Amino acid sequence: MRRLFWLGVGVAAGVALSRKARNAARQATPAGLAANLGAAMRELAGAIGAFGADVRAGMAEREEELSEVVEQRSGVSPVARRAMGARPDARARRADG
Repeated sequence: MRRLFWLGVGVAAGVALSRKARNAARQATPAGLAANLGAAMRELAGAIGAFGADVRAGMAEREEELSEVVEQRSGVSPVARRAMGARPDARARRADG
């Protein structure tokens, strides 16, 4: 009975090791390397996209804070200033001058 048990353990270990070796060999091929590189690039692109979304959200939040400060100090909202014809961009004023 012991021999049968150890035979089963040996067969299971052999199957597991041969599968791992086959997967490692497949990943070492050019197609396997390309698949790994493609997955890494997709992950990097996702991270860059998430970072860009975070930056845009932060910019919008900061712009809102600055608009509130301008409105509190001047009494005129930036939206109203644009409606009255004031140029919202300092670069546009420099281009005229």
